[in-house]
Amino acid sequence: MTSAVPRPTPRERARAELMRDLLAAARARLVAEGAGALSLRAVARDLGLASSAVYRYVPSRDALLTLLVAESYDAVGQVCEDAAAASRAAGHAPARRWLEVARAVRAWALADRHAYELIYGTPLPGYAAPPDTVAPALRVWAVLVDVVVDAAADGSLRPGGPDFDPDGVVTAAVHAFGAERGAWAELDDVQRRRAAVRSLTLFCSMLGAVSAELFGHLRGVHQDAGRTFDVTVATAAAGVGLHVDLAAAWAEAATTG
Repeated sequence: MTSAVPRPTPRERARAELMRDLLAAARARLVAEGAGALSLRAVARDLGLASSAVYRYVPSRDALLTLLVAESYDAVGQVCEDAAAASRAAGHAPARRWLEVARAVRAWALADRHAYELIYGTPLPGYAAPPDTVAPALRVWAVLVDVVVDAAADGSLRPGGPDFDPDGVVTAAVHAFGAERGAWAELDDVQRRRAAVRSLTLFCSMLGAVSAELFGHLRGVHQDAGRTFDVTVATAAAGVGLHVDLAAAWAEAATTG
């Protein structure tokens, strides 16, 4: 026999509902005023509550920011995981999977600029994200490590960038994180350590391309923002060893609309 799943108590349901409302109000404040102006008192007013009532659920402004940060990391992490899964299901090689993941992050950032700014924009003075935001933040990187590791394992990774000694480039924690990925065991030690470093190149190039567009640095430069982004991330990926067939990707996009 299977035991029944305990149903939430009325108190637990009420708490969950208030937390949903609180986060929704905080997101609205984030859009209207920016993260630097966020305050629990203002959020409490928006909900028609006394600030003392809100403090029972969220003890400080920083705690509220942390909830929003973790939520944003989880949102973009889910976007990356879904894009990678869809690309894999479509039979795409790792290089094309990289393009689809990067495109998905760009689309998410354009649709939710304030969430992107919160986690990848200018750091907020006086706020440091606590350790419990690390796991959500790593979801994006995990997808990128998988892309590099899968390409190395199937023989399609042909780096065009410089050869390098991976020692002393990233921390031991990064290598340990990579060791948890699927095809990692199929690589030799040097391949593993280089894959971890190369995934960092993908991460930085993706965020750089998104930020340049989102924050207006390419205004008056590109004719087609989407194609400019594709060329940027595909060029960066070629140095890593992922060779994206942009002509095929664009032809497919034209066919599917």
